[in-house]
Amino acid sequence: MSQSLVDDQAEAALGLARPVEAGSPAQPSRRADVRQVLRFLLRRPGLLLSAAVLALVVLASFWPDLLTSQDPLKGVPSQNFRGPSGSHWFGTDELGRDVFSRVVHGAQLSLKATLIAVLVAFVVGGLLGVVAGFVGRWVDDVLMRFIDVLLSIPALFLSLALVTALGYGTVKVAVAVGIASVASFARVARAEVLRVRQAVFVEASRSCGARWYSVLGRHVLPNAAGPVIVLATLDFGASILAVSALSFLGYGAPPPAPEWGTLISDGRNYLANAWWLTALPGLAIAATVLATNRIARALDGEWSQQR
Repeated sequence: MSQSLVDDQAEAALGLARPVEAGSPAQPSRRADVRQVLRFLLRRPGLLLSAAVLALVVLASFWPDLLTSQDPLKGVPSQNFRGPSGSHWFGTDELGRDVFSRVVHGAQLSLKATLIAVLVAFVVGGLLGVVAGFVGRWVDDVLMRFIDVLLSIPALFLSLALVTALGYGTVKVAVAVGIASVASFARVARAEVLRVRQAVFVEASRSCGARWYSVLGRHVLPNAAGPVIVLATLDFGASILAVSALSFLGYGAPPPAPEWGTLISDGRNYLANAWWLTALPGLAIAATVLATNRIARALDGEWSQQR
């Protein structure tokens, strides 16, 4: 008996719905889903604002020239320490460089490091959690004790130790932050795999003779991925703070690269007469973190309750 036939029998035993055939009334259902999404968004103006902020950050990361035409590295010494105005929205720094342009171009470096950090944590932590939860026995014990060791070390301290061993640079900072977040992803992935592994449809698939990789790929992973993806959205904001903190301490890209943490570090020496050098880049970081957290909260609980 072929593997596909075994899986089809498992699905038939559970009464799982077949894909909608051509010509069936699927169009009204899709329109209802679109209306439901629009209604969900319109009732939450804070969520719309968060989505707009995150869209601007993504736009600044990939197409910064659409938001500003000024060179972030070129300064005009005669225009140093100019306050926020129509010509310089975030003012200028000690070298006459436009701070808004540096924040916009710095989003590319900070978001790149954040994406790498979240990807490392998602892949490594998710893999460890899936292996521990699906295999079980002594493999689960060994991997979870390793995760307990990681959880016993504060994430920032672990990131500092790793980046000191790896060296300075944006990518190395991102890898260090990602490894420090592996433990939380492993915990969530393991818990979800253990929950799904005991479900009735998984037991039915196994009883019909399905192979372990088919059970894992067709049943366990798709049903266990949701909370891990939500955690990745939440960890995005935490990773921005961690990457900015390490850049603030001088472990990020070397000057004059305009990383967000570096901008705050450079501006702290001029707080008395140029508050905008620190306050406005810090406001950009805070707005991005709050926006990602709001979107993650909507994905985690509000959308499921709405449905």
